[in-house]
Amino acid sequence: MTQQQRMVLAVVLSFIFFVAYDFLLPKPKHIAQENNQTTQQPLTTQKANATPIASSAPAPMENKTPTPAGITKEQSDTKNIANIITPAFHAKIDELGRISLYEVLLEKFKTKDGKLPNLVDPSSPVKPLEIRFSDPALNEEAFKVPYTASSSDIKVSNEDKELVLTQKLSKVTITKKIIFHPNGTYSLHISLSNPVEYYVSPGFRPKEASDKFTFMGVLIRKADGTIDTIKDGGAKGNEVYMKANILSACDKYFATTFYNFKDGFDVYITKDAKEDPLAFVKGSKEFQLSGYAGAKSHKRLAAIDPRMTDIIEYGFFTFLAKPMFILLKTIHSYIGNWGWAIVATTILLRLVLFPLTYKGMVSMNRLKALSPKIKEIQKKYKGEPQKMNAKMMELYKKHNANPMGGCLPMILQIPVFFAIYRVLLNAVELKHAPWMGWIHDLSAMDPYYILPILMAGTMFWQQRITPTNFTDPMQEKIMKFLPLIFMFFFVTFPAGLTLYWFVNNLFGVLQQYYVNSIFKKEKEQKGVA
Repeated sequence: MTQQQRMVLAVVLSFIFFVAYDFLLPKPKHIAQENNQTTQQPLTTQKANATPIASSAPAPMENKTPTPAGITKEQSDTKNIANIITPAFHAKIDELGRISLYEVLLEKFKTKDGKLPNLVDPSSPVKPLEIRFSDPALNEEAFKVPYTASSSDIKVSNEDKELVLTQKLSKVTITKKIIFHPNGTYSLHISLSNPVEYYVSPGFRPKEASDKFTFMGVLIRKADGTIDTIKDGGAKGNEVYMKANILSACDKYFATTFYNFKDGFDVYITKDAKEDPLAFVKGSKEFQLSGYAGAKSHKRLAAIDPRMTDIIEYGFFTFLAKPMFILLKTIHSYIGNWGWAIVATTILLRLVLFPLTYKGMVSMNRLKALSPKIKEIQKKYKGEPQKMNAKMMELYKKHNANPMGGCLPMILQIPVFFAIYRVLLNAVELKHAPWMGWIHDLSAMDPYYILPILMAGTMFWQQRITPTNFTDPMQEKIMKFLPLIFMFFFVTFPAGLTLYWFVNNLFGVLQQYYVNSIFKKEKEQKGVA
């Protein structure tokens, strides 16, 4: 592989992420719906699933679950019967026994007009704690008969507080006992007077922090501890997970979650008209689980249970991204600023990967030095490709040069970049985290474009000092414009990510100078000898 081929490969690999990534993501499918104002539909599923507990694949449903297409105006306008205030959230319960409002009490997410994030959208097709019955008649009745509440106001400070909701239907009486805890979690106990088949939902995913690059949909932690995700627009509507222990409806920064690590629960996924997943847990006559709704803060989730941090979704490179975030968080605990923590993490990663990058840089220098001899061989054996390749391999072997040495380290570092990208894109901790004087939010773009310009400048600087051997003028021009192209890509990227790339480039420049000086001394010594 020639030098210019390696550089073109590097460009292609770089563009895989910045250009093709968006096209490779599954796009939500929007299906036209004739009437959005329909009543809530019951869940009709297979009565007895033979799926083994440890099965890695969801069992198919016997009958297709009817799509709950929306809610009527009357159901969206139901009055509230209970008001809950805790140190972590402010919530309201409506007369259908559902959470109708859930404001997360986090100042960093407060808007300019003073509004706090509300994780329950009034137009959502399903709301937290909503119950649906398999019996259509009973289900229809359940959306007409109001609940009663044991108290209209609950205030939680340092002790647990209990709220009891009761609904008396013709065939069954439903009692929902909710215990609100000071740490922002709650315990749910559902009791039925008669055994009937029903399902309860953690709600539709929040819509407070959404973008096309981060996961939005439903996440399930299965019985064996592995994670399954169903993105918006990708729900089949018949997925079943037996004995799962986490069910979470997520957007970028927030989640509404059910969890039970002791007994688990059976999860059923249906879908709305846009093929977005709607999640339900199958209940029983006496049914218990725990719940959490709020920001996907690693610290808060870990305090509930370390396994709860699994709802922070990093994509394919989660196995690398998780320890990457732990490293970033640990460094932040000493430094106290997320921007400088990113700088320190980047430097540390460059030092760890230096043996790899060093070999690549040395190889590129050696190939540059061999360039005249390579051209001679290519000219001499132009019509004999086999002889030409054999002579070039002899040349490489004699001078200890590896034609793949320049691009292999880059390929091996791509997973690291993807992992750090996902961490910086998903970390709620970076929201409104400042750095230096002009960056007030590392999760948003640089308002003055300083970091993108610095990043492009260091890319250009690194290009100038990196040995190259272009024979095609067009390829050389493309490479010269690459920093400018990347600058435009990064203009709208989060400042935290641009900061990482800038520092990464800057230390790449320093390392290239170091390798160039070593190679220069090596040449001088050989010249003297």
